[in-house]
Order: sequence, then structure tokens, then C-alpha cells
Amino acid sequence: MTKRDFDAVVVGSGPNGLAAAITLQQQGLSVLLLEGKDTVGGGLRTAELTLPGFKHDICSAVHPLAAESPFFRTLPLAAHGLEFIYPPVAAAHPFANGTAAALHSSLAETAAALGADADAYRQLIAPVVNDWRALAPAILGPLRLPAHPLAMARFGLKGLLPAQLLANRYFTTPEARGLWAGMAAHAQLPLSSVATSAIGLVLLALGHVGGWPVPRGGSQQIAAALTSYFTSLGGQVETGVYVKSLSQLPSAHAVLLDVTPRQLLAIAGQQLSSLYKWQLARYRYGMGVFKIDWALAEPIPFTAPECSRAGTVHLGNTLEEITHAEQLTWDGHHPERPFVLLAQQSLFDATRAPAGRHTAWAYCHVPHGSTRDMTQAIEQQVERFAPGFRERILARHTMGPAQMEAHNPNYVGGDINGGVLDIGQLFTRPVLRLSPYQTSAKGLYLCSSSTPPGGGVHGMCGYHAARRALADVFNVRLPGILAA
Repeated sequence: MTKRDFDAVVVGSGPNGLAAAITLQQQGLSVLLLEGKDTVGGGLRTAELTLPGFKHDICSAVHPLAAESPFFRTLPLAAHGLEFIYPPVAAAHPFANGTAAALHSSLAETAAALGADADAYRQLIAPVVNDWRALAPAILGPLRLPAHPLAMARFGLKGLLPAQLLANRYFTTPEARGLWAGMAAHAQLPLSSVATSAIGLVLLALGHVGGWPVPRGGSQQIAAALTSYFTSLGGQVETGVYVKSLSQLPSAHAVLLDVTPRQLLAIAGQQLSSLYKWQLARYRYGMGVFKIDWALAEPIPFTAPECSRAGTVHLGNTLEEITHAEQLTWDGHHPERPFVLLAQQSLFDATRAPAGRHTAWAYCHVPHGSTRDMTQAIEQQVERFAPGFRERILARHTMGPAQMEAHNPNYVGGDINGGVLDIGQLFTRPVLRLSPYQTSAKGLYLCSSSTPPGGGVHGMCGYHAARRALADVFNVRLPGILAA
């Protein structure tokens, strides 16, 4: 190889950019990681958004996929300062009658509380839990022949179903149906969409496999640990470098971009083929989010006791109500009662707020690029299940789709998944190619959540993109169960 400034340059320090940089650096290459902001992290950032001493996760907050990522599990992140805290209840789902369904670490305990649907829950979730270690590399990777085809077939037969259809087949109780709907709604798709069941199955199984933890000190600590490990291997990091063109980069044999198709076109359009650019331009972005962070005088006064032991609370009442709200949002409307995802990290992590005080984090889905202020709608949903909530608010900070995108350009129109995760873009994101991480330009790769397996803090998009670059450019083929 001719001499270059670096063997590889990675642009963007979200979990996927960090995973790509680490994977390359582990092979003894010289790797430069560039970040446009003053701190690394992408969606992994924590800041005092409301009042001094109140630490809020700006984007991601609860991390079942980070704790169970096949790649992150191979890294010594605890030795680099990362500590996960596991709430007693992974997730709770309150109902308007004052009761709640709950996702416990014990599958048996979770099922038993679902009454008449206990056996159905066990039959649905137990196989995914038992097969998780075999399934994870296939689910969290590009489309390929799975190493465990029978386990993947068992998962796929259920996962490909629309969540609404699966609920009707398996569950009869409002508790089980509501709990299931809250999980599947993480897909940011109508619950009538094909493959929305896959999201619900994975999230429920993760509750039993490893839990839904929060990082002590905030989500920024995941990025800090990854960065610390990367630099301990000899990697270099430069912040405050916002890349608008490949011409800004030092010379390298490989360049990996943790960006979505829109930024890829802007940064590298002149180097890409006409066909590839045409395909990128057709890439579809999905629903946005409207997010609120609160500084609270006291914990949220949920009526259902399970909610006060949960790190995550899904506010949407019944399956029918959640299905209606998500469909309205997908169709471009703003429901009066949106499905709200809420986290209350300070209940379990005292570093998040001053003594005796608390924080809360929540968002709802909104139409792509929405400009409507959803503060009142979200707070009404919280108040609905926790009367007296508003009286405990000391301060709030809101971010609509425009503010989310300004904070992180990968959140186009407020879409935190890097593009629609429907069946048409699940494995073919960003375009249909033999390797989704290769672009049409030699030595240029995409490593963002706009590649398989999509959104979430797992680093697998970056890991697989780096493996592709290692094989193509450096003739290094990594062995092991994570092989793409």
C-alpha cells in the first residue's frame, strides 16, 4: 500500500462510529476518529439541560441492546469506567384502571402476572430467550445465511408478523396485549406493519436475558468507556471537526462514515456512481420524536406501584389505543393521547440529580419533521397515570424534530432510527447491495444506523462495516461467531 496519513478515518463518534474505530484499531491499524461536536457520543450524551446538578440523557437513555450487544460484550468496558444499573423492573405498562403489567427479569414472574395469558406469554417468549445467544449475531447483522437456521426460523415465523396480528393470535387479556403493544411500538411504525413483532420479541426477551439497564452517570458514560478503550489501543480522536466534504480528511486507505444517506450524498456525492446516488436519494426516513426532560422535586407519583420500580414506563393504555395513536402519527397527524416512552433514571442512579430531587426523560412519536409542541399532550399522558405529576415539575427542556436534528444530523426530521425500519428497509438499508456497508466508491464505507441492523445502541452497524473494510482494503478476515 502507498503511504497514507492514517490507515483508516472514521467520521462520527456515535456508538457505531466508535465500534467501527475500535474494530479497526484492534487489528493494529492507525485509526483517526473525527467528531463534529466538542464531545464524542452521537446519541450517547448527557448534559444539564434544565437546572444545575440535574443530568439528562439528551438522546438514548435505557440500554438493553448495549448490555447484550455481541460486540460490546467482547470489550473490557467495565475496566474503562462503565457501570450498568439494573432497575428491579425493566419496564412497566400502566393502565387507566390503576393497574400495570410489568416486564420482570424472571420470565415466570412476568408470565404469572398476566393471568389467562401466562402460558401464551411463555410459549411466545421462552424460545427467543433460550435461543438469544444463537440469534443475536443474525438479528443484529446483515442479511446472510444464519449460523443457527432452526433458531432463526422459529424467530422469523413470529417476528415477521405484524404486531397487531400476533397480539390477536396469542393474547386475550388487556394486560398482555398492552404490554406487547408498548414493546412493538418502539419500531416507530404502525402496528399493522409486517415485522413489527420482531422488535417486540427482542425487547421482551432482552428483559429476561440481561435486563434493561441504565449507565451510572448517564448515557455519556458508554461513549466515554468506548473512547477510553479505543485510545488505550492507540487510536486518535479529534473533536470539533465537522466534516462537510471528503476533501477535509487526511489521506487514508479506508474512510467509514457514521452518517445517513442524506449526509453521505452531501459529503461524498462527487465520488459516488449515478446509480448509487439515485438509490440513496430514494431512502425513506420515518416518524420523528418530540422529547421532554424534567427536573422534579420528587419522584413521579404513579398510581400503579410497579411503575415506581421500573426504569422504563410505557404510557399508552391498551393495545387498541396505542395502535390508533401510532397509525395516526404515521399518517401525518398528532394524536391527543400519544404513546409515550418514559425513563426515570434518578430512581436508581443518585448521580443524576441533587439529593432528594429527581429527573425524568420522555418522548412521543410525531410525524416526520413535525413542528407541533407536544409538551401538553405528553404531560397529560403522564398525569393520567400519575396524578399530581405536574406539581412536582421544577423545570423542563423540550426538543422537537428540528432540535433533535440540530443536535445530531443523523436524526433527519427527528427520526432517531436512521431511516424507516420496515420490511423494505430492514436488511436492504440504505440500498440493495451484496454488502450494505460498501458504497460505490472504493475504500468508502457507511457504518451508521442506516445500515443493518438499524437503530439502537449496539454498535453492530459499525462493527460489520469495519469487518467489511478490513476484508476489502486490508485483506484481514476476522474469525468467530460475529463473522458477517
